[in-house]
Amino acid sequence: MNRESSRRGFLRRTGLAGLATACAPYWFSPSSLAAPFRSANDRPVLGCIGTGDRWNAVGPNAMAFSNCPAVCDVDSSNVEKAKAKALELNAKAGSSGEVATFEDYRHVLDRKDIDVVTIVTPDHWHSKIAIEALRAGKDVYCEKPLTLTIEEGKQIRRVLEETGRVFQVGTQQRSEMELRFLHAVALVREGRIGELRTVTVAIGGAPSSGPIPVAEVPQGLNWDMWLGQAPYTEYRFRDTGTHYGNSRCHYEFRWWYEYSGGKMTDWGAHHVDIAAWAFNLENTGPVKVEPVMAKHPVPLEKGMPTDNSQYNTATEFHVTATFANGALLHIRDNAPDLGFDNGLMLEGSDGRLFVNRGKLTGAAVDSLKQNPLKEETLRTLYKGKQPGNHMRNFFECMVDRTQPISDVHTHHRAMTVCHLANIAIRLNRTLNWDPETEQITGDPEAALWQAREQRKGFEIQA
Repeated sequence: MNRESSRRGFLRRTGLAGLATACAPYWFSPSSLAAPFRSANDRPVLGCIGTGDRWNAVGPNAMAFSNCPAVCDVDSSNVEKAKAKALELNAKAGSSGEVATFEDYRHVLDRKDIDVVTIVTPDHWHSKIAIEALRAGKDVYCEKPLTLTIEEGKQIRRVLEETGRVFQVGTQQRSEMELRFLHAVALVREGRIGELRTVTVAIGGAPSSGPIPVAEVPQGLNWDMWLGQAPYTEYRFRDTGTHYGNSRCHYEFRWWYEYSGGKMTDWGAHHVDIAAWAFNLENTGPVKVEPVMAKHPVPLEKGMPTDNSQYNTATEFHVTATFANGALLHIRDNAPDLGFDNGLMLEGSDGRLFVNRGKLTGAAVDSLKQNPLKEETLRTLYKGKQPGNHMRNFFECMVDRTQPISDVHTHHRAMTVCHLANIAIRLNRTLNWDPETEQITGDPEAALWQAREQRKGFEIQA
């Protein structure tokens, strides 16, 4: 059997020996996370789109289960570093051959040998690339937040249903961090704090920058391509003596509404997701979103920043989202009155618990020594698969063609809450939302914010 037929066999087979490990219950610990994918000839083939700093975690994690012959980035310095890392990891897995480098992601999608792609680009590029990857027959792992608008989430969901591909979103709190978040949700599902009534998430506020000067585009960076669908504007950079400085590019894109949603979508993608999971409302949405307070570093006019020289996402905020059953979600930059600045406080009729990436506390947690969680609760929450490694979950699902733990549908619903929260604080008014039709109601002006204008030549075709 040649390499191509063997590799394609990986995607067709559902009875290979490694699947027993892939579908093992949550308490099973294999000797190697990559056990089902040991053979270089059996491993799926990976293309990496976007190879900046965050890729240094995502890319190598994916290459524990796959071979990578192609990397892509609009910054040549990023792509050369990624090529070197891919060559190194491919060799360790027993795979030889060149690693091609591209500036345009479409060259990766055009390759017939590539089964799966990672998308680790700035947020405003996620949806377009993901939709085109699905249509090109690729399975997709995309970093959060998946979308910049509510409409983009609907588009991805529709194309995913049409193509039947496997899609994992990079909200790793569902899988990792010593399973603290999974255990917190399980405690709620077992009624350990009674009926869950209120969740407060603190996600931090965006930084402010002051005016950033126009600067020369760095050599090797395709600035026009980096901007993509976003309006064309000058490149800006100020050296602050830190790794990134102040800029419109790379890590700092998070603090510009043109490319992201600030902390509301950066950390909100994680904590709001867990809140919805705990409420057991992850497949619906709120009926009302209300801005309690918000501060922006620049003045807004009809929701739009009036100064394009400095960061513009909210530095402070407090928004509430109310669900049809009365459940109440508070989204805040921090919660000093509750004693925390990052994490989730879950308050039920019979107690409360707190969880973040470093701890899980509360009387219900203390009682676990005498009354452990039920194995079935954890197994059901994790869709019957073994929790503990987010990327492995994705590749396991590629084998049995099921959707992973961080699926598009529930992520879209969580991101809808975040997007509605940003619309509410930018327009400074309460929004009414119909979770069945997924539309803002009674406010035609606000409803226009469910989508965005796309620069000519970079439109999403869905």
